[in-house]
Amino acid sequence: MTPIMMEEKVSKAAEVVCKQGMIQFPVSETARAIVSSVVGDNERELDLIEAFREKSSQTLDQLVETTGLPQDRIESAAASLARKGLLFNQPSSAGVMVYRLLPLMLVGLMEYRFMGELSGSREEKELALLFEKLLDELRDRIQGSYDTLYPLLEKAPATDRTVPTRTSEDGKPTRILKIDRKLESFDEYVLPSQSVEEIIDKFDDIAVGHCFCRQRRSLLGDPCSTGAPTLNCFTFGKSARHTVAQGFARKVSREEALGIMQEAEQAGLVHKAFHPHSREASPETSICNCCKDCCDTIRLWRSGTLPLINSTFHLAVIDPEACSGCGVCEERCPTEAVALSDEGVAEVDENACFGCGICSRFCPEQAVALEEGMRRVFIMPPELRSRSGRSR
Repeated sequence: MTPIMMEEKVSKAAEVVCKQGMIQFPVSETARAIVSSVVGDNERELDLIEAFREKSSQTLDQLVETTGLPQDRIESAAASLARKGLLFNQPSSAGVMVYRLLPLMLVGLMEYRFMGELSGSREEKELALLFEKLLDELRDRIQGSYDTLYPLLEKAPATDRTVPTRTSEDGKPTRILKIDRKLESFDEYVLPSQSVEEIIDKFDDIAVGHCFCRQRRSLLGDPCSTGAPTLNCFTFGKSARHTVAQGFARKVSREEALGIMQEAEQAGLVHKAFHPHSREASPETSICNCCKDCCDTIRLWRSGTLPLINSTFHLAVIDPEACSGCGVCEERCPTEAVALSDEGVAEVDENACFGCGICSRFCPEQAVALEEGMRRVFIMPPELRSRSGRSR
């Protein structure tokens, strides 16, 4: 095959990959370079990616019909693409193997490629740089279209769900205010699990890998300033079986998972739970433990790329009589929702608080409680929020 023909195959495969997921990317040189870096010149794998152009999830029989290839060649190429982070291959509840092409990110290639233990190789660093360039391109493209995108983003489902830390730094339970603050859209809402312990207890299959955000930042020469641990990216159920099978994570017991979660809380990390297709009535697929320094979602928000769209059952509430004005909550808050007033008392902007409980955990005066009530939080990026004057 000539280099030109191979270049065309890479470009066609990139077109298909760029269409997947919540964020569809233009088929830029950067996107093509990422696909080329991961798949290489493996013609069979590029052809299999092309087979997902019209339908992103297919059974083996469907792929045989789509590609005209024998089953063994499809299974071999699919297994390789799964190990590379581009394909999810797990059986359905009916026991039928389903192959789903994954997006470049959220959740797909970028997350899986940097979730396993890394070597710090030149190839890993080059791929990390390509993804950083892709995110910069996304920022520039979206910032130029915010007026058009804003109405669509306002209606978008929550990307993830915050599960609060429920103890202070010295182990005391967080004070909970049981006040119903439900929004109309949650009138018939089935409340999902509100503690990591409850989530972990649901699953027999639990896997833990490395935080792909902190690992990628480290490859870029920008290690986490908080020194947060990395081995705390959890997957559950079918997702856990997939990450273990592909070598992205290792299976752990409930007891070990709880120990790792406690370590994450001690480091001040935020528990972010994910559900299939943002359907919170469905069991969780994963939990990230995020720092505001490295988390891609928070960095995309802070850089002005995307709003934070989150669901939560909690809101931080400050007791002004107990607050000493130390500023710990303001420093720790990942969404800039807490600030000291002119009187030196902490105040919470409820439209920017996603109820993580970090302020409560580290408050030396125990002046912060968590008020209950289901909320969807839409937080515009800081610069755009102040420039546009839009409410959050």
